[in-house]
Amino acid sequence: MSIPDLAEIYRGYIDCLNRQDWDNLGTFVDDDVQYNGEHVGLSGYRAMLERDFRDIPDLWFNIKFLVSDEKRVGSRLDFHCSPQGKFLGVNVNGKRISFSENVFYEFRDGKIFEVWSVIDKTAVEAQT
Repeated sequence: MSIPDLAEIYRGYIDCLNRQDWDNLGTFVDDDVQYNGEHVGLSGYRAMLERDFRDIPDLWFNIKFLVSDEKRVGSRLDFHCSPQGKFLGVNVNGKRISFSENVFYEFRDGKIFEVWSVIDKTAVEAQT
């Protein structure tokens, strides 16, 4: 798979998330996906994303930048949203906040197989 192909697949994946098109998530994510070193499988990954959208009704993934090679994509995602209740253990309670996520994906056969994510919790804490 060439570098532009992975970047394009990734953009399609982000569009799928933003549309909450869960029935097509498997087009982009492997059945045996791992998240931060834990095997969650496609159903667990989907459940995590659905929960995120329930807890953050105005969630929207904004690609700040992305880089890719033959097997991996690295991206910085920016968020401007209003999580309900607690978010990352911080009482946000619907306040509009901004934060970033640095996330790396490894692909296998054109699908996301491993995800490593780090969310800027310090930015969230500074706004509450």
